[in-house]
Amino acid sequence: MEKNGALAPNGGFFGWIERTGNKLPDPVFLFFYLILFVVALSVLADVLGWSAVHPIEVDEETGSNTVIAATSLLSADNIRRLWVEMPKTFTHFHPLGYVLVVMLGAGVAERSGLFGTAMRAGVRNAPVFLLTPIVALVAMLGNLAADAAYVVLIPLAGVIFAAAGRHPIAGIAAAFAGVSGGFSANLFPGQLDALLFGITQAAAETVFPGWEANIAGNWYFIIVMTFVFLPVIWYVTDRIIEPHLGHYSGALNPSENNSETAVSVDDDTQDRPLTEGEKRGLRYAGFALLGVIALWLLMLFGPGTALIDETAAAEAQLTPFYQSLVGGFFLLFLLAGWAYGKGVGKIKDHRDLVKMMRDSMADMAYFLVLAFMVAHFVALFSWSNLGLITAVHGAETLQSLDLPAPLLLALVVIFVAVMNLFVGSASAKWALLAPILVPMLMLIGVSAETTTAAYRVGDSATNIITPLMVYFPLILIFCQRWNKDFGIGNLTAMMLPYALWLLGAGLALIMLWVAFEIPLGPNAPVFAPPPTS
Repeated sequence: MEKNGALAPNGGFFGWIERTGNKLPDPVFLFFYLILFVVALSVLADVLGWSAVHPIEVDEETGSNTVIAATSLLSADNIRRLWVEMPKTFTHFHPLGYVLVVMLGAGVAERSGLFGTAMRAGVRNAPVFLLTPIVALVAMLGNLAADAAYVVLIPLAGVIFAAAGRHPIAGIAAAFAGVSGGFSANLFPGQLDALLFGITQAAAETVFPGWEANIAGNWYFIIVMTFVFLPVIWYVTDRIIEPHLGHYSGALNPSENNSETAVSVDDDTQDRPLTEGEKRGLRYAGFALLGVIALWLLMLFGPGTALIDETAAAEAQLTPFYQSLVGGFFLLFLLAGWAYGKGVGKIKDHRDLVKMMRDSMADMAYFLVLAFMVAHFVALFSWSNLGLITAVHGAETLQSLDLPAPLLLALVVIFVAVMNLFVGSASAKWALLAPILVPMLMLIGVSAETTTAAYRVGDSATNIITPLMVYFPLILIFCQRWNKDFGIGNLTAMMLPYALWLLGAGLALIMLWVAFEIPLGPNAPVFAPPPTS
């Protein structure tokens, strides 16, 4: 045990999680090993004659439902297909295009400083009694900024809390809970939606070719999730965490106080006023934001209605608009980041802009490597027919259990939350689960958007208590700036109430949402009959 009674880093349940999780290979090799496993399983399934009756497809010759048989991935046809179609398998992997397009714009917004300044502007003048909810809200919205939310907002929250006479570690906890515990909550779809729905589409297509993902498929749900999680984080911070931490009497500058809890603060995290250039940059970014919104409204309602397919059925007429949102967020981030950079003088000409876009793609190098492996895992799983067979038999099992849909989705949430303790990457985890969960639940009438929403709830809640979370050590360092004896046990114990409350709130939300059949987003019902083609 540590001096303060917290669990030592190598002891207890969370120590076991850390040791177990550290034994897992890098996600790239995890999927490589899964590919080898799928190949071996496909050979066994082919020999044993595993099969399933397709619930939708009908054999034209016999007039009965098509029988889908397992296929060995070591057959001549599949070996040839693997090597011949390798470039196509990679480049046609839906998350790849979705994420890279959005990140081309988001990288400019991040590197120009727009995200960091916007978050500072959002919290630095907050009234003391509203400090916690404002920090939590900006933190959840900061998910659009990806890494910037962790490295800018979380330490800044500690500084602002201390300046207001409150415990700085409580500010760090509230911001960490918002950024990571509220990982999927937001007012707008963003790069996470592009990533997850890209994987959802790839999974759905293993059983239902031609199914199209809608990046706004969880828009209503994540908006409500934001306002459900907000009071939860507020309550836990002000009523549980801060009273436990006790009164803070340290100082921002170590020269003002010799206490061990005093801390020196990096220049870029100080609670300094916005400069005139930063204010000008935010104004320019605001104009760019309004311009992009006006452009999309013009294409939606203007002459020619470019983003409405008037020849389609009524429920499908807005499909081009939903599909355009990936490009819309690219343009929004790009122009707002460019405008801000011009305002502060960070972007002087087009070469600076191109360099920021280039650097953002350099940061995606690991994602490209992971996407290559995941794309082939998903493709091979589909070619073997194991995904379809598993989904069909799984759907039959679920139908025989006759579980109420809210309870079924709650079990998905809990399963994902537990798995999240060991596999931290949202994309790697969803790429592993989606090929089974998405088609299996679609076959019993649960829409792919609903399954994705349930995954997001489980994936968010336990991010903040697993030592395997990539930013966990960084948050620990932020806390140690204010208390040098703060350890991994302290951080885990401090964040555990957030995790439990957020998981409980998320479970209640998804169960009520499904029970009342509220659309999860535009053209995204909770239940939908399986696609016929």
